[in-house]
Amino acid sequence: MFRKIAFGTVASFALATAAFADGHSKDIVDIAAGNDDFETLVAAVTAADLVDTLKSDGPFTVFAPTDAAFEALPDGTVETLLKPENKDQLVSILTYHVVPGKVMSSDLTDGMMAATVQGQEVTVKIEGGAMVDEASVIQADIEASNGVIHVIDKVIMPGS
Repeated sequence: MFRKIAFGTVASFALATAAFADGHSKDIVDIAAGNDDFETLVAAVTAADLVDTLKSDGPFTVFAPTDAAFEALPDGTVETLLKPENKDQLVSILTYHVVPGKVMSSDLTDGMMAATVQGQEVTVKIEGGAMVDEASVIQADIEASNGVIHVIDKVIMPGS
């Protein structure tokens, strides 16, 4: 269940841009699916069977990597992760991008640790620009009906 929630949250971040524009009536997945910059994220959330979770009430905070962030991974990584036999690894990565609850940028503090749905913690840095682990936040506070999306420029990995 936690894995589904985390993956959904990631998808939610991706979709949040569209929801923000229309009064937060769209959930995280709807926002991501409506944004061309999150095609890979939406495909991954679908492959991991996390869509229903991310469409649930939440709330979730999703650190949503853009398509460019996925493209920066080593060649073949995304294709490998999308294979059915690698679903558990994909779910782990996606749920690492999701934090239970709605955490707005104003709630973040430098050096704070946030537990992810995956089970490990991400580190937040504020000094010199907002970062989650080694990813920069390029757009914050995209509100959805079931949480918030913060767009990041890198795919973050558990245990890194």
